[in-house]
Amino acid sequence: MTAGSNTLSRPPSRARRGAPASFPAGSPIFERMFTRLGCRGRPPQFAVEFYPYASLCHTIRLRGDAASVRLSDLLRHAPLPILEAAAALLLSRIFRRPVPAELAEAYRRYATAAGTQRRMQTLRRLRGRRRHFGPQGDAHHLAEIFCRVNADYFDSRLVLPEIGWSARAWRRQLGVYDPGLNQIVINRRLDRAQVPGLAVAYVVFHEMLHLQQSTGRSRCGLGIHSPEFRREEKRFREYLQARKFLARL
Repeated sequence: MTAGSNTLSRPPSRARRGAPASFPAGSPIFERMFTRLGCRGRPPQFAVEFYPYASLCHTIRLRGDAASVRLSDLLRHAPLPILEAAAALLLSRIFRRPVPAELAEAYRRYATAAGTQRRMQTLRRLRGRRRHFGPQGDAHHLAEIFCRVNADYFDSRLVLPEIGWSARAWRRQLGVYDPGLNQIVINRRLDRAQVPGLAVAYVVFHEMLHLQQSTGRSRCGLGIHSPEFRREEKRFREYLQARKFLARL
């Protein structure tokens, strides 16, 4: 989640994480899968890139007629049928369409194959966990906020993940949930007395929605910012106040 625009993003990658790489050939793949799944309307304009996640995770954000897609760079050398399967899985969740069984099975076999699992373990060793300083901050305690939000909005169903303040202040990113690491990290810029608790709670709530998305799925997660996700965000009681404050950061 970023300040000002309040759009979801990831914190700056460390050098050893590598850098995102544009994947122009991904756009026609997503367009074909959009048609194959029978999604309604015109396909959005897809911008696809490979992203250096620490696991086999993929995300999609839909804003109007534009869709931003990040595929794990583990798929950089994957065969075309696997890329098509990943596209179908992402599109199926955001457009509520069934995935052909053969595509789902192909992706499952690829994700659980010994070679893929070895590469994932290598990435974990190289990229590691995001550095943070634990949940106790100078002004706000993230674990306590998580527990309150969990009780208020999730019936205390979510299990507390690794959660903490970022090791340094990020310029724009406000928070991130990494499903591969089961880790929530919040920008330490928010750990100030002048930042109201409702604003911090909203950012934590947002990341908890992603945690809820990943519950019950394998760690080759698919992060989705669908219209349904945006509606879920608005369940936060101080949604407008929090967004207004965060837009000024």
